[in-house]
Amino acid sequence: MTAETDTDLMFCGVDEAGRGPMFGPLVVGAVWCEDQEVLHRLGVKDSKKLTPIARERLYDEIAAAAAAWCTVPIAAEEIDTQMARKSLNDIELDLFVEAVGQHPADLTYADCPDVNTERFGSVMSARLNGRTVVAAHKADDTYPAVSAASVMAKVTRDRMLDDLRKEFKCPIGSGYPSDAVTVAFIEKWINKNGSPPPHTRCSWEPVRHLIAVRHNTKISDW
Repeated sequence: MTAETDTDLMFCGVDEAGRGPMFGPLVVGAVWCEDQEVLHRLGVKDSKKLTPIARERLYDEIAAAAAAWCTVPIAAEEIDTQMARKSLNDIELDLFVEAVGQHPADLTYADCPDVNTERFGSVMSARLNGRTVVAAHKADDTYPAVSAASVMAKVTRDRMLDDLRKEFKCPIGSGYPSDAVTVAFIEKWINKNGSPPPHTRCSWEPVRHLIAVRHNTKISDW
């Protein structure tokens, strides 16, 4: 793991949580620090490799240790709206720029969603007025600031899902298409109401499939 320790520099890491779900928000997190070794010693890593208890513990420890941090969520409905005119990678780039632009940094590390890391980093740098950006695949495994950002984004999204569980008063799962609880929740809602529940990404293929199955079933009932 890389952990620069030059305290004359301000480092920033940025990552997302919830890129692939069919339900719930996408959340981008950014963390600033002058010494990434401080974050490394906390035990930060890709949030997907941490237990929920460990993520919650680290969330508080990162918040206390970081020079600054922020999260930027985007709701499912807004993702659908923007997907009509841009790619998910471009939406994520917009969110990265919004998050990272909230505080100055000498060097910014981004967990890159694009196959072309150089292009993504160059565009992000240009939109940040020339700020130095290193975009890399699996940056949350390489740079402690990105690992920390991953944790902040993931915990924030998990807490938002907890609020949605209270809103719906029933199991909703993790939001991912691979989660049978999520699929059953959305399918049941569509069958009952004719359309997906709020907070569903209707532009996602698994959701469109559930809608099509319900409509075809109704037609065949005749």
